[in-house]
Amino acid sequence: MFITFEGIEGVGKTTHLKWMATALTDVGIPVLVTREPGGTPMGEEIRDILLVHRHERVAPLTELLLMFAARAQHVDTVIRPALAADRWVLCDRFVDATYAYQGGGRGVPEGLIRELESLVLGSFRPDHTILFDTPVEIGLQRVKERNNGHDRFEQEKMDFFERVRMEYLRIARLDPERYEIIDATKPLVEVQQSLSRIMTEILEKHGVH
Repeated sequence: MFITFEGIEGVGKTTHLKWMATALTDVGIPVLVTREPGGTPMGEEIRDILLVHRHERVAPLTELLLMFAARAQHVDTVIRPALAADRWVLCDRFVDATYAYQGGGRGVPEGLIRELESLVLGSFRPDHTILFDTPVEIGLQRVKERNNGHDRFEQEKMDFFERVRMEYLRIARLDPERYEIIDATKPLVEVQQSLSRIMTEILEKHGVH
């Protein structure tokens, strides 16, 4: 299975992903945890280029192409080989993030993103996507409380993240078979209960006992 975790800043994706990875490992399923942009040595270098603060304006198309460059390397050298080896892959963000951030946030035309998606991924898509949703002001407040410095994306204004969130919700509602939306404002134990339910449904759906 290829399962992706999505959401704006401050929804707790990394924490929830690690929780599910542990839960799957505990029932004997080999798991690979990875992230985007990144996931490979080259991808992590591209991630640094994308996230670092710079005085130079980054054109939306430049950002988009770098995202897909990192993704092409990631899918070819990490994700597909892991799946071929019967490992479950849990990924912190994937192509949906591109539609949300570069499409919804930056205003890159959806058709252009779709062209690159087809070029890089073909018909390859996640089996399941879990979208953690929270109002933007709550997510950004959590980021502020972390106080570990803000990358180039985290410095964007609230209206940018409002567009990102709305695009995430729009695309999730278009394909309820693949997407699960979890209210990330709830206490951690309730979010993990929702994750446990989703994991059980996935295991049962695919005949894993």
